[in-house]
Amino acid sequence: SYIAPEMRALNDAAKAAGVALVNEVGLDPGIDHLMAHHLIEEYRASSACDGENALSFKSYCGGIPKIANPFRYKFSWSPLGVLKALRSPSKSIRDFAEYDVARPWDAISSYTAPLPVPESFEVYPNRDSLPFMAQYHFDPRWKVKEFVRGTLRLNGWTEAWADVFAEIETLSGEAGEARLKEMSDQFWSENAYDEGEPDRVVLCVSLKAEHGEETVWHKTYVMDAWGDAQSTAMARLVSYPVSYAIHAVLGGQIDAGVHAAPSAADLVSGWLGDIQKLAQHLEVVDHTRA
Repeated sequence: SYIAPEMRALNDAAKAAGVALVNEVGLDPGIDHLMAHHLIEEYRASSACDGENALSFKSYCGGIPKIANPFRYKFSWSPLGVLKALRSPSKSIRDFAEYDVARPWDAISSYTAPLPVPESFEVYPNRDSLPFMAQYHFDPRWKVKEFVRGTLRLNGWTEAWADVFAEIETLSGEAGEARLKEMSDQFWSENAYDEGEPDRVVLCVSLKAEHGEETVWHKTYVMDAWGDAQSTAMARLVSYPVSYAIHAVLGGQIDAGVHAAPSAADLVSGWLGDIQKLAQHLEVVDHTRA
């Protein structure tokens, strides 16, 4: 999970006790961080890296049904968390300025994932993206045109959920919380995954550098995975990175203290190499060579 202020406050105590508290090592947050670190360090080391470039960073992840249903979404655990997340504001950067959104449905746009057969999805910004510029080691002098970490959904999701958005907007207080619980129970009954039904995870992390009107560097790490006879895609991609973190701690590769997913090049490349075995498709797309 994300590093909460209460967790971050344990950093000194964890160091004193010689304990590593590793957070943000699932799918999102987790694998997305690894992809971001890989792309940003590769760009930094490239001849295209220039302080005058305008940078656009996008990271979109979604757990979606492999076989689309009318609701355009299915649940593998309680829908209550999804419903509560829809009430959360977000912060990102758009056109070089902070972009604040009160509700996700006010900022839904289209994104084309560079899969072997390109596929479009609905996306929206999620939570506060701004602190991740420092976490991803963005140079403070870089000119950031766009920076967003967001959620990916099947096309048609906005329309299918229109009544949900409208009702959530009206809810407040204890009565609102009770109604959210009722909605959660209903959605779980109507739209949970059936036994053996495959889920799907799509994750795209992109970094683009523009110099004037020219795109001088543009790569996307793209992953597509789905459930099989052994496990769901979500279960694999959330749990295996946690095991990598455990091995890294036991091997002394992660120091004591509070940490998110690692940024060290050897761990990033090693973990991404292992993750390639978990997904049906994983590649880095170089858009400047397309």
